[in-house]
Amino acid sequence: MTVDGALARLIRSAADHRPTAPTEECDLCAAPVAADHPHLYDTGQDQVRCACRPCSVLFADGRQGTGDGQFRLIPTRRVRLGKVDTAALGVPVGLVFFVPRADGSVTAQGPSPAGAMRWEVDAAAWRRAVAGCPPLAGLTPDVEALLVNTVHGLDHHWIAPVDDCYRMLAVVRREWRGLSGGGRMWPAVARFFEELTERS
Repeated sequence: MTVDGALARLIRSAADHRPTAPTEECDLCAAPVAADHPHLYDTGQDQVRCACRPCSVLFADGRQGTGDGQFRLIPTRRVRLGKVDTAALGVPVGLVFFVPRADGSVTAQGPSPAGAMRWEVDAAAWRRAVAGCPPLAGLTPDVEALLVNTVHGLDHHWIAPVDDCYRMLAVVRREWRGLSGGGRMWPAVARFFEELTERS
């Protein structure tokens, strides 16, 4: 999933230390949206879109709405998992999220000094991870992810909406300094996971 559309605006505003514009609009009908508005995944454009409450209802419970299946409502469930063995998934970072796709593939994304990085995950390795953690079998393709933070001895494993995952990338991008992230980034990431716990 590319970091474009609605969440690209969030990342740009966070990186510039400016608050998110108060006049955000629904990407479907252009109505103003609240700060905690829903998001849709645009399968045609591989983007996350802002939605007002009335438009989001069109896609609730798997309904196709008026988009011929192009838009999928991003769920809001957040579930803290026990330890998940992600070492065999071939991703060389400890702050990362894994998104199963409708076509059966799995992608991983994480921050780096050059921005967000993306990897393709070996399908057999993902099946082994799911076998070791059965709740992962229930991830909704494209719109839910396994979010992991094992940096500095932490052990966070979450089922999270993909918009939360992109918010995490926005936090990292805003605070990253130098090659290792600097002194402000990791406390900001810790606050992000504390807020995730509060919202679960």
